[in-house]
Amino acid sequence: MRRKWIFRPLKFAIFVILGLAVFGFVVMHLWNYLLPALFGFRMITFWQSVGLIVLARLLFGGFRPRSGGGPWRRHMMMRWEQMTPEEREKFREGLRSRCGHRSAPAPEPTP
Repeated sequence: MRRKWIFRPLKFAIFVILGLAVFGFVVMHLWNYLLPALFGFRMITFWQSVGLIVLARLLFGGFRPRSGGGPWRRHMMMRWEQMTPEEREKFREGLRSRCGHRSAPAPEPTP
């Protein structure tokens, strides 16, 4: 049991480093392939591409962990708990009909 706890942060660190390396190389190669030819920009190094990733993350996404839906999810869970089983089934059917997952054929439109 204790061994799993020890290796968990190590696995996380390896995945973070591996992901950063892969994204760094992808950004570097895309930049060096497209931007110098299209706009005359200079080629960049791996570390500059990692810096671009960090900058983009700071500007557009932040570094806080994402929760599972935020306040919207909590609100929907409260509403779901207050529904009767009939209301839940009606809600599910409405979602299925809007998303294209129909279990029964669609009714014929009336003129």
